[in-house]
Amino acid sequence: MTFAKLGLSLLLTAGLVIGSGFWVTKRAVVREAQAESAYPPNGQILMVEGARVHAYVEGDGPDLVLIHGAGGNLREFTFELVAKLAPFYRVIAFDRPGLGFSQNPGDKANDPREQARLLQAAAAQLQVKNPIVLGHSYGGAVAMGWALNAQADTRALVIVSGATMPFPGDVDNWYKLTGGLAARLIDPVLTAFATKAQAEASIKAVFAPDPVPDGYGAHIGAGLTLRRASLRANGRQVLALKAMLIDMAPRYAALSLPVEILHGTADTTVRPEIHAEPLTKSLPNANLTLIEGAGHMPHHLHLDVVIAAIARAAAR
Repeated sequence: MTFAKLGLSLLLTAGLVIGSGFWVTKRAVVREAQAESAYPPNGQILMVEGARVHAYVEGDGPDLVLIHGAGGNLREFTFELVAKLAPFYRVIAFDRPGLGFSQNPGDKANDPREQARLLQAAAAQLQVKNPIVLGHSYGGAVAMGWALNAQADTRALVIVSGATMPFPGDVDNWYKLTGGLAARLIDPVLTAFATKAQAEASIKAVFAPDPVPDGYGAHIGAGLTLRRASLRANGRQVLALKAMLIDMAPRYAALSLPVEILHGTADTTVRPEIHAEPLTKSLPNANLTLIEGAGHMPHHLHLDVVIAAIARAAAR
């Protein structure tokens, strides 16, 4: 989930109130506490190199690791997908470093490979063995990093709407605001004053042209994304992503493990012609499924397609 669409009105609000820093900070602290009270950790907290990693584990069978996208948290998968998968797999969903209830270990986590390494260390504590690794959106880059770090110990990858290849142009200005030099001024204002309607509009934009499933907004915990530290960590990670993918992409050809790639043809957040199609060509053992008319969130609106891809990855 991303909040790049919160809109000009909120940024104008930021300009009007930025001078009253103490009051804004106090309001931000209160709203963060409210978000964490309403959406507490629903899994277990592991310690990796002195940093917290939040993991949710359910089911029995081959290990299947789920990695969420930018601005999200593991609740992305516990909305419906985990329950569908748990009868067949031991599902392990993580909050990525700096998001949800996983701690940000610093700028080193701006590299998807470093995020993967930290999650691999957490997975080792859970005795994860030879997992299938599914990554959605930004999590697709982390899944690719997981395989680059430890191909021999990874059964297969499933990349859903993955941001995995170097892309033209620049990232949205939203990330420059939330992760750039002005972040310490801007982020508290966003935390303090973002409205429910603005969050709902952002969610709707991410799902488009598909509808938002009933109950998704209430489940996902948008307030967790809008905490100051989460905004800043997410912004910095996305700002660094292009440079990281430029370094990672030439290494993909050495990955011989099975990779299932799924992408909606109507995805305008991460475009298939920029990511999924070139990724397929760069891998020696990849299978691409384009979902006609689907947007950025097929793991909610096209569950059967995603579950079938996971099964193919396991079989391959």
